[in-house]
Amino acid sequence: MAKLALTFACGDYDRTQALKSGRVQPEGVELNILTLGPEEIFYRMGRFREFDVSEFSLSTYTIRRGRGEPLIAIPVFPSQMFRHSAIFVGDRAGIHEPKDLRGKRVGVPKYHMTAAVWIRGILEDEYGVAPKEMLWFEGGEGVKVKEVDVTLPPEVRLEQVPGDRHLGDMVAAGELDAFVGARRPAAFGKGVGRLFPDFRRVERAYYEKTGIFPIMHTVVLREELVRQHPWLPRSLYTAFVDAKDHAYRQLHDTAALLTSLPWQLAEAEETQALMGNDPFPYGIARNRKTVETLADYTFRQGLAPRRLTIQEMFVESLRDT
Repeated sequence: MAKLALTFACGDYDRTQALKSGRVQPEGVELNILTLGPEEIFYRMGRFREFDVSEFSLSTYTIRRGRGEPLIAIPVFPSQMFRHSAIFVGDRAGIHEPKDLRGKRVGVPKYHMTAAVWIRGILEDEYGVAPKEMLWFEGGEGVKVKEVDVTLPPEVRLEQVPGDRHLGDMVAAGELDAFVGARRPAAFGKGVGRLFPDFRRVERAYYEKTGIFPIMHTVVLREELVRQHPWLPRSLYTAFVDAKDHAYRQLHDTAALLTSLPWQLAEAEETQALMGNDPFPYGIARNRKTVETLADYTFRQGLAPRRLTIQEMFVESLRDT
């Protein structure tokens, strides 16, 4: 019987390398894997459904799923990252702690992007600084078209920045006071620093308090594929788990360093001591609190039309994971 041929778009992660190399293959599926940047993947999948399966922004998926669009996720999360390190401030902006952000001008490439949703949620929940207390500037960074359109609550002030501007440069020049975004700006160290210089300590404390390792991206399928091939989500999920397990084994290999980090083994062992043997967990059970927190943030921030439930967000056949 011929395998089901599918195109899968994803970033270049160690957790998916075994799929890319063919070492791990989902049962009954032949994957054509495209390695692309996240912005391109999200736009092409969100607007045009160009792929059968793809990595996808969790916040954007929550918005689109809440609107009834025909995408469905499996509980696989190729990108997770703490985001306290992604709040950048101008050296002359007078911002030394989160409360100093009140009344300040804050740049963000896309207001709905997952990193920004997490940052705003953390600032409000952990430090009492609400989104409405800042003036937001969206755009720059070469962004021409957003992958999803949103209407924000009236109390949130948002202005647009031309796509040819760089928000980090605007912070350095004093045109903005702060910048939040997934990528460190080129102006970092040149009039721009971090709100939390010792971000590793702050992020670790956040994890120890909440147990949350923020999820950035999930994996989505075109919904008609699940209807046509009910076995497909489980096959893909199992393969993603196997590929991740292979990456873990390599990371802990003491014979030679897999990465260009001299203390890779020390980092791996310290992470294991804090987060256990599976720091990037898949499945619903281990990620329920994190996913529900993000779903709550997208609703509270006026992005999703309602607070989505776990049952709505993930394919039914994998709710036991």
